[in-house]
Amino acid sequence: MAISKTKLHPAWTAAGVTFLTLVATAGFRSTPSVLIVPLEDAFGWSRDQISLAVAVNVLLFGLTAPFAAALMERFGIRRVVMSALSVVGIGALGTVWMTKPWHLIALWGVIVGIGTGSMALVFAASVANRWFIKRKGLVIGALTAATATGQLIFLPGLSTLAMNHGWKTVSITVSISAFVMVPLIYIFLKEKPATAGVAPYGAPDDWTEPLQLQKNAGKLAIDTLVKATKHKDFWYLAGSFFVCGLSTSGLVGTHFIPAAHDHGMGEVTAASLLALIGVFDVVGTIFSGFLTDRIDPRKLLFFYYLLRGLSLFLLPQILFATVHPSTLVFIIFYGLDWVATVPPTIVLCRHVLGAERGTVVYGWVFAAHQIGGSIAAYGAALMHTKFGNYSLAFYISGGLCVITSYFVLQIGKKKQDVRA
Repeated sequence: MAISKTKLHPAWTAAGVTFLTLVATAGFRSTPSVLIVPLEDAFGWSRDQISLAVAVNVLLFGLTAPFAAALMERFGIRRVVMSALSVVGIGALGTVWMTKPWHLIALWGVIVGIGTGSMALVFAASVANRWFIKRKGLVIGALTAATATGQLIFLPGLSTLAMNHGWKTVSITVSISAFVMVPLIYIFLKEKPATAGVAPYGAPDDWTEPLQLQKNAGKLAIDTLVKATKHKDFWYLAGSFFVCGLSTSGLVGTHFIPAAHDHGMGEVTAASLLALIGVFDVVGTIFSGFLTDRIDPRKLLFFYYLLRGLSLFLLPQILFATVHPSTLVFIIFYGLDWVATVPPTIVLCRHVLGAERGTVVYGWVFAAHQIGGSIAAYGAALMHTKFGNYSLAFYISGGLCVITSYFVLQIGKKKQDVRA
């Protein structure tokens, strides 16, 4: 199964196609933050009504992940991803005809939430685990950075579309983008190394392909959860990722634009700043993947959560009315730390029940991430309704990040080496 050293290993093609798909998925996922203010203006819906749909989207984005990971193991990555993209396209297009808040919850919350959750970071983990032995941390970092790249590409453009041509053009754009990705996956993404006649990148000469799990996907996901909950490390990982989701996609990812708008910043400017976070996120996450291959992942998580918490304490004081140096310092700093937690978390998940169930374990840990995000997406809106601003939400999130920085050091304490 050797391949000529003069040729590009098919693993890099698989990683490239996955990156493009995750870029699109990130754009779909971040779209509701662009629509909050336009939907308020168009329908007169309250911010907490709209944010409830976002919260449902974020929650299902996570709860779908472990089952999607199991389905990928059972039926193949390509089938699951193509089906998920079709679901996103249908759900986004359906919002064009909505007239009630519950329509938004059903379409963008439930349908698009399930569709995007069936790809998300379990897709990245599945591809990295199948195709790479060496450079796994770096690849996971690069694929995780696709989330930021999606924000960078989609947010300013979608915000401009919403302001100049109405919010429906945003839904139509997302729908078309999802449907366009389906044939690209079918043509260019190989299912696994054996399909391309090679071994994974960096595999030793005696490498053998792991046996495919034959369990029912739902049973596999539940069985993995039951077994994982008996390990203390799983709870540390799930708890830390709960706080990660609460402080990123749930709070900043959902409410950064409306919070800036409350302080007089233009929506396109705010969307551009959120996208700029994505620029530095690409750098930070790829570098985090590089570090994960070389440094104890627990120590990386300690610094990520501690520094994120400190930055969130400063956010209400330095933003939002104008773009001044302290604003840009936050954007750069927070961007570098946004999803840098993902590569070391994925590596640590492989040590809970072993490498063969590492992706499914990560699916459940990611579900905790999105539960935290869902709570923050709706809870921050309720705090805004009650107090007129988001300050308390930022302070609570910052405090939880600082506390989490201690607990991640407890992961795998009895083990000599937790690196992959």
